[in-house]
Amino acid sequence: MAESPPSDGEEEGKLTGGSQQLVVDDDLREMANKAAWSVSSCKPGNGVASLRDDNLDTYWQSDGAQPHLVNIQFQKKVKLQLVVLYVDFKLDESYTPSKISIRAGDGFHNLKEIKSVELVKPTGWIYISLSGSDPRETFVNTFMLQIVVLSNHLNGRDTHVRQIKVYGPRPNPIPHQPFQFTSREFITYSMLR
Repeated sequence: MAESPPSDGEEEGKLTGGSQQLVVDDDLREMANKAAWSVSSCKPGNGVASLRDDNLDTYWQSDGAQPHLVNIQFQKKVKLQLVVLYVDFKLDESYTPSKISIRAGDGFHNLKEIKSVELVKPTGWIYISLSGSDPRETFVNTFMLQIVVLSNHLNGRDTHVRQIKVYGPRPNPIPHQPFQFTSREFITYSMLR
């Protein structure tokens, strides 16, 4: 991934290619089913359901002026680490997004751009990490995520996005319990309270 200089403290990257297989770390879980989804516009039969149906043959198609928006709202604050989109330049050509902005906030009133990405003829799963420039910032803690299609390839007006998945870190399997070491070496150096 070639990085261009940051603008206004935000990171802008170029993503090429795409992966035919969706591969996500085991320590992440899909969070999108816990959210309310909406889009700025859509052609009849090509709405939000087409983004979430796990079918790469269907797609959301916007219907109106750019930018095109996908809004993902959660009832409580969640930690999000990764956005994965499936787009297909070979099939969709001028409908394929070329510049995407990802914004986060408490709601529509205070969304702030956290990532800006340029896509170069992508076909497949595109992974967009939400981690910040500081290595300790591995996720964003937010009520709302907005994916903004700013422009399309070949100056296309409407957009096609075939799937969107949003991932956050898996919680501790036993909440409010201390972490248990399993190796003899680590147990030797653990403390009793």
